[in-house]
Amino acid sequence: MKYDFNRIIDRRNTRSYKWDQSEKLFGDKEILPLWVADMDFESPPAVKEAILRRVQEGVYGYSVTSDSYKEAIAGWYRRRHDWEIQKEWITDSPGIVTSLSLSVELFSKPGDQVILQSPVYYPFYDVIRMNDRKVAVNPLKLEEGHYVMDYIQLEELMAGGAKLLLLCSPHNPGGRVWEREELLRLGELCLRYGVTVISDEIHCDMAMPGYKHIPFASLSPELSDITLTTLAATKTFNLPGLQTSYIVTSSPELKRKFEYKLKALSLHMSPFFTPEAVEAAYNEGGEWLDELVQHVSGNAEYAISYLAEHLPQVKPMKPEATYLLWIDCRALGLDADGLKKLMYREAKVAFNEGSVFGTEGQGHLRINLACPRSILAEALERFTQAAAPYVQQ
Repeated sequence: MKYDFNRIIDRRNTRSYKWDQSEKLFGDKEILPLWVADMDFESPPAVKEAILRRVQEGVYGYSVTSDSYKEAIAGWYRRRHDWEIQKEWITDSPGIVTSLSLSVELFSKPGDQVILQSPVYYPFYDVIRMNDRKVAVNPLKLEEGHYVMDYIQLEELMAGGAKLLLLCSPHNPGGRVWEREELLRLGELCLRYGVTVISDEIHCDMAMPGYKHIPFASLSPELSDITLTTLAATKTFNLPGLQTSYIVTSSPELKRKFEYKLKALSLHMSPFFTPEAVEAAYNEGGEWLDELVQHVSGNAEYAISYLAEHLPQVKPMKPEATYLLWIDCRALGLDADGLKKLMYREAKVAFNEGSVFGTEGQGHLRINLACPRSILAEALERFTQAAAPYVQQ
């Protein structure tokens, strides 16, 4: 491989959210962190070079985006996802969660129900509740080792008045790549009941070999016009510290309302460094991403095999996308506090504890696989050794 994803990069003392808070968050600075979803890899060389060129300009004034930036975005989705995006559909936003929160505020009213499919990325709950809306939970069902949608209960929520859906595609934490038929069935219900869809597709580029992400808005012009898709290069190319994302919608009404709110909050200015980084990533980072996916896929296979051999009582869900591994640890008989004690005090590792993803996530853990194999191996060894005494006989 051209890129070395097994090289250890010491991120301690770099003001890293992931590596420099272990003592503060978990009580021990020696804890091995495999939790928050950023990677322990350098971004593609072209990204670093683009940022350095921008740095060397020496004057860091107000800036605007260029047509080439939006052309890079549109070209990426055309090549990678068979999705024809018009440049006019793209609007920058400071971050995915910002876009989700603004969308809940703009496209629902206080007291309204907003649908999410649990277990799901925990800020989904925050952006609903903190905007004075009600969480309408459509629990995912476990079938044949992966999650599927419960369309019957979903239709009940829509028939009961819920007019906004937060879709997580690919799914975090379960790693599902929703199939075309699943999305079309979901879309039919949304069109029938007049439901607007906010589709978080930040993990779309991380589909594992053999799987293909389908953008929800690409399914039909009718679905495109009721969908606002939140996207970013940050998960794909390890750029989360640049605080950049964008939304895509073909609906003039959704776009107008979103842009008006951005301007009202003065969030509409272009960051100085990020357009160059994103443009370089999309235009020159394809080979790097292909090798990254191979590495993450290998880490997933390694972790699943290791757990099967050393702690077969826990059940990992094979990821179809993302660099996250969702494992069912209910056989250990531990509640949320017990799992935290096991991780932080006994195993000296930090994974994500599952109850934050919703009631349906209780008894589960989420492991970040975007690290060198040696770090993953050490974390799994620590965890399985510490967990062994808890196995129910």
